[in-house]
This record gives sequence, structure tokens and C-alpha cells, in this order.
Amino acid sequence: MVSRRDDDPQDDSPPGPPEEPSAVLSPSQQIAAALKRERLRAGLSLSEVARRAGIGKSTMSGLETGTGNPSLETMWALAAALDIPLARLLDPPPHEVALQHVGDMPSLPSTTANYVATLLAPSPTNARRDVYFIQAEPGETKRSQPHPQGTIEHVILGRGAARIEVLGQSYELGVGDYLTHPGDQPHHFTALAPGTNAVFVVESS
Repeated sequence: MVSRRDDDPQDDSPPGPPEEPSAVLSPSQQIAAALKRERLRAGLSLSEVARRAGIGKSTMSGLETGTGNPSLETMWALAAALDIPLARLLDPPPHEVALQHVGDMPSLPSTTANYVATLLAPSPTNARRDVYFIQAEPGETKRSQPHPQGTIEHVILGRGAARIEVLGQSYELGVGDYLTHPGDQPHHFTALAPGTNAVFVVESS
């Protein structure tokens, strides 16, 4: 009988979603398949990724089987643990021409504010940019920790009003306003009107 090492990436991996390229995956199945793919690519066990991300092993197991309900903060932590852009865990199948209905895409609610991020377009292989649709309501501020060095965020407000704080300054945006700022510094987003939404373009070097 062959014993397994504790750091074997296969040692505690739960069964994942069916590996059928032609199957249409739900957003949670997309996340589950991407998470397991990136974990195995990194050669890490489920337990080790959970430890690095600061989450429970049962939470990690639920995410890899498609039964979990990840928050934005959890997914950022997992991306950091795997040393990859967040979009790699949210990638929809690529198509030459693609219409993305926001309701069909993986959405990540924040646990600290009434704020939901939806990946619309991951970065292609020859670029480093991801596009997100943000929905937010007045109340708690969404406080974001610094992203990897060199990250730049572009914000276009589509509806409502918002305040963005970065580098000790505060900026208020109305419909159609555009702001660019360093994403590798702490930055805060506060919705100032009901039904606020925006498009975020995140560029990383």
C-alpha cells in the first residue's frame, strides 16, 4: 500500500464538477472548476490552500464541489493564496464573439458592505486587464486591500453616485464620470445613491 504525503495536491481533493467541455456550467460550477484547476496547477493540497487563504477546510471543500457561496473577500484571499489574478478563478469559457448577461456571470457579494462584483471579461492572454460590473447600495464602505504591485483601476460610473478614497484623497463620481487610480494602494468605495453601479477595469502588470 502506497502512503500519500501530506502535501500531495490530490490527497484531500473532493470530487469536482463534471469535466465536460460541452456542458454549460453554472457560475458556482465555473468557480469550482477554476479553483480546483488552479490549485492542482500550483501543486497544493486543499488543506494548504485553505490555510494560506485563512479559511476553513470545509469552506474550501464546498467551493471546489460547487456547493459553497463565496464572498468577494474569500475569493480575493484564495487568489492571493494561489498567487494569481482573481479573474483566473472566475473565467467563463472563451468565445470569439461573446454576449455576457450579467445575471449569468459569477457574482461575488461583499461580507462588509452592500456591494457585489461581477466579472464581465477576464484578461486575454496577451494583456493584463479584467472588467467587472459593480452594484452597490448606500451604507457600509467597501474597503479594499492593496492588489498586486503595479495594478491600476479604472472606474466608470453608470448609475447613482459614489465616493472613492485613495492616497488620502476623496473623489465623488456622478453618472458618466471616470476615475483612474493605483489599485496597489488601499482604496475605498462608498455608494452615495440607491441603485449605484459602475464598471471597473483592473489592469495588472
